[in-house]
Amino acid sequence: MAGTYVGRFAPSPTGPLHAGSLVAALASWLDARAVGGKWLVRIEDVDGPRCVPGADELILRQLATCGLVADEPPGWQSNRSALYQQALDRLLAAGLAYPCACSRKEIDAALAARGQIHQRHGERVYPGTCRHGLQGRPARAWRLRTDAPDGSDLLIDWLDRRLGPQRQDLTGEVGDFVLKRADGLWAYQLAVVVDDADQGITHVVRGEDLADNTPRQIHLQRLLGLPTPAYLHTPLVLAADGQKLSKQNGAAELDLADPLAALVSAGRTLSLPSSLPASGRDAWLEAAVAAWGRSWPWREAG
Repeated sequence: MAGTYVGRFAPSPTGPLHAGSLVAALASWLDARAVGGKWLVRIEDVDGPRCVPGADELILRQLATCGLVADEPPGWQSNRSALYQQALDRLLAAGLAYPCACSRKEIDAALAARGQIHQRHGERVYPGTCRHGLQGRPARAWRLRTDAPDGSDLLIDWLDRRLGPQRQDLTGEVGDFVLKRADGLWAYQLAVVVDDADQGITHVVRGEDLADNTPRQIHLQRLLGLPTPAYLHTPLVLAADGQKLSKQNGAAELDLADPLAALVSAGRTLSLPSSLPASGRDAWLEAAVAAWGRSWPWREAG
């Protein structure tokens, strides 16, 4: 696999890295290093209003402090709008995407009329209101169709290197999802698919909270004729209340007064051997790479 593996860590600059972020960064770095592959860093700042000024540079400094340095200069999504527009134009021309005039309130009302009440943090399954035209209303967003060619529900099957075989009814569980938002910003799903293909990403290693996004991205990859990377979703670091540790629920900035201690903690979440040498950051990283490549059960066979 050496020479063909390209992985990446793609943080959003909505704040500094926290303990959960380091787990994902370390896992993706180890997976690339264990096979002599390339590891990239991409700053996913497509959602500009949520980005914190200076957080991107802080994240890069945090990674460097932990010894996780990319093999190429980092890239920023905010510089890649033209590529996203080209992809959307292709989908629109093929009749695979369409403009949508619905507000969230209207979508919720349509779902309620069907007896489906949107739950907080749950998926708002789009009912397909604008699939056949806007009825003279202005477009607010652009959506991707998620039905099968024969009009039936689209089932996406995929294999996660840790979680095993996965299946999602994309039509019934997600519905036609947004590619470009009403505020003119690009949706994460389109941006990440275009970027992964453009950068030649062969392996995606990220937190388990993003596993639910994978079927959407595979669907987009297939429609755009792009390769599908191998996916591995890592365990999450949980807060005291059992919720996923995240910036949204006030996760503390990663304490890097002792980078080795932070790495060891992340390694525990990834079930790395507790016997790895703790004589210094670089020695620990070298041993962690060897352990991952030698005995890690999530590595692909062969």
